[in-house]
Formats: sequence, C-alpha cells, structure tokens
Amino acid sequence: MSRSALVGNVTAMLEDAGFLVSDRCAIRPKSFDVAARRGEDLVLLKILGNVDALDGMTGAEMRRLGAYLDATPLVIGVRTRDEDLKPNVVYFRHGVPVLSPDTAMDLFVEGVPPLIYAAPGGLYVNIDGDLLADEREERGWSLGRLATELGVSRRTVSKYEDGMNASIEVAIQLEEVFDEPFSSPLEVMEGAESVRDSEPTPDDPDPDADDEHVVHILTRAGFTVHPTARAPFKAVGEDDDHHRGVMSLLTGHSSFTKSAKKRARIMSSLGEVTQTRAVYFTEADAKRDAVKGTALVSCEELTDVDDPAAIRDLIRERSQKPTEA
Repeated sequence: MSRSALVGNVTAMLEDAGFLVSDRCAIRPKSFDVAARRGEDLVLLKILGNVDALDGMTGAEMRRLGAYLDATPLVIGVRTRDEDLKPNVVYFRHGVPVLSPDTAMDLFVEGVPPLIYAAPGGLYVNIDGDLLADEREERGWSLGRLATELGVSRRTVSKYEDGMNASIEVAIQLEEVFDEPFSSPLEVMEGAESVRDSEPTPDDPDPDADDEHVVHILTRAGFTVHPTARAPFKAVGEDDDHHRGVMSLLTGHSSFTKSAKKRARIMSSLGEVTQTRAVYFTEADAKRDAVKGTALVSCEELTDVDDPAAIRDLIRERSQKPTEA
C-alpha cells in the first residue's frame, strides 16, 4: 500500500470514529500529517509505512507540539525494517507512541486500548500491583510461594506488587495461576507516559533570523512564542494575557506567495481542529485580510502598532472576518 493510500485509510478510520480531521499537511518539512480531535482528545498523527523512518528531530518536534497544544503525538505505521508491527502492542520511537493500523482501529473505533508495550528485551504489560497483592493474601500465599510458582525471586514479586511492569510471559503465568488477568490498559491518549521513558519536553529550536522581529512583536503583545523546525507553521504562540481571554496562535511568516497561500489554508484547517487561531505575517500587504480562517497581517502593520493590546485586537478582528478561499 502506498503511503498516500495509508494516510487516506487512517483519515477515514478517524472520521468513522467521530474525529474532526484536519486537511493533510501536504507541504515539507512536516513533523506530522494530520491533526484530529474528538471532544477533549487531540492527536497529532504521523503516518508511515516503515516507522523507523521517524528521526529524532521529528520525534522531538512532535513531543514539543504535543506539550504546547495539549495534544498526544502519535505515529501509526505498518512495520519496522525487520518485521510488521504486532496488534495490541504500543511501540515507541524517540518518545512517541507508535501503533499499527489494527491497534489504532481497536483504540479509536472499538474503544479497546492496547495492553502490551514493546521495550528493550521484549513485550511487557502494566501489572495492577494492588490487585495482585490482594489475591495473593486472600489465598494465604507468601511472597516466596508466589515467587516459586512464577520461577522468579521473592524480591521480583514484591516489585510487581509495588507497580513494576512484567513481561508478557509473566503476565500469562499470573493469569493461569489466579485464573484472572492482572494487566491494565495503556493510556495511549496520555502519551503512554506510565511505560515510556520519562524525559523532559525537548528545548525549542532557535527562530529563523528572518522571523526574529515577528517573535519580538508577539512576545511584546503577551505571547510566549515557541519556534518550530518542521511544522506547517513557524511557531506556536501561547497566550499570557488571561484578562483578555485565551488566544493561542499558530503563526506563519514569509512573502505572500502561492506557497504561502497554500500554507495558510493548511494552518486554517489545523487551527479549527486544535482550537487555536491561525495568523500569517506577510512581508508586504497581501491586499486581503484572511485566507479561509487564517488572518493575514503585514509586518509593516505590526511595526506601526505601538500598543500590544492593539496587536491582539488586530489578530482577533482579521481571523473573525468573512474569509476568502
């Protein structure tokens, strides 16, 4: 299956599951392919045939965007270089959860989250340690007795009861011994943080030199600006003025070319799904106020505005006007 067909299939699956799905980010570079929202759940999806194609820079960008947009970065893919992805298993690449299309179907359409995750050394599951301790004590078994049944040390059983995850082989043994499962589902929509290595959000890249004056003006207007390296937009602006209402931004910046117009359309679709405003700063007057839902503001206009609140009002006004295609 071609990658384009795979993206189409995943998009259709998400729409069937009740997600609002953005336009495909058909521009380069791009750290994700589509954004999708269902209620409070927002995901940024990278869709790949071979998930090993996800490099460290893209993984870091997806994790940053997830933090700034309150979204879950997620990869849906078919295989690694060595094998097909297994169903009901969460993999990780550069800290980003990875699912097969079948696992994504179970999660989003059927509402059945995965139980297993891949880590160095094999496949593992979350063990409900409190339940395990209760069942062991109800039988009157010591830690040593259960350790003997499982073929592990007493200390290892104690760690399971304290919350340490177990290999899938041990999970199967526990189910056979007690005739009930002890594994708990993985919270994929929270980034599967309970099982992946905890790392801080990667630092922002430096802004392009050409964008520094836009970053300065937005910062003066009360936004915390996070430059991007591979997104369909140049930066995410997080609102710092809580007295005037929340207004987070996706921003672009360049001359108003045909390519910029295409990027502005994609930003409009992403803004709708991520529930942010989209604004494109142009190097010359674009002779219009908006492209679809993306406000257009010339850098010359910004230079002439001294009041930071007026900059915010200008962005609001442009993004609320009747839009052009």
